[in-house]
Amino acid sequence: MTQSGLIAPATVLMGGLTCFALATLVGVYLVAVGGWPIVAIGVMSLLCGYAYTGGPYPLGYHGLGDLFVLIFFGIVAVTGTYYVQAGVVGPAAWWASLPVGAIGTCLIVVNNQRDASTDVKAGKRTVVVRFGAGFGRAEYMLLLVASYVTPFVMFAKGLASVWVFLPLLSLPLVVTPLKLMLKSEGAALNPALGATAKLQLVFGLLFALGLFLR
Repeated sequence: MTQSGLIAPATVLMGGLTCFALATLVGVYLVAVGGWPIVAIGVMSLLCGYAYTGGPYPLGYHGLGDLFVLIFFGIVAVTGTYYVQAGVVGPAAWWASLPVGAIGTCLIVVNNQRDASTDVKAGKRTVVVRFGAGFGRAEYMLLLVASYVTPFVMFAKGLASVWVFLPLLSLPLVVTPLKLMLKSEGAALNPALGATAKLQLVFGLLFALGLFLR
């Protein structure tokens, strides 16, 4: 939005700082509930949120964006939420964090695939820029496979009931973004972003419901 001139850089900066401030305020309550481990999670999240595109070594510009999204939007988000409520982190929470982070990372992969040509010019060395479009497509598919395999692993390990398979109902939503990822480039991938976000929402709701019904 900034590069296209639709929003001024100062406005984006203020919006980002406001979001960080609001997150910190909410974090104060979570610290009161969960203690100092939440302080550590909060500080790391704020630092990495800034370092994604800012600072001397922007993570997103050095091919580390995918990894940090998987970690913070998946593992940290899910296990941190579980810890605040239960006081411990069980095996089910670790496994449940995988598809949450994986499909979230799929959004980054689509974005990087779409912007590969302009990222090269801007000096942004994403995973797709470093290893090519074929790698990006393979990464997208691998993340989806990991997401849909997880319910089977959790059921096999006795960490969830048969309800954990509810996310499989979202499989038809995989078709459109996957086809686009395999055949399209550039702006033609814009619909894949929306379709992947829809998949993330539906998968997440079904997954949460399946775990709740355990």
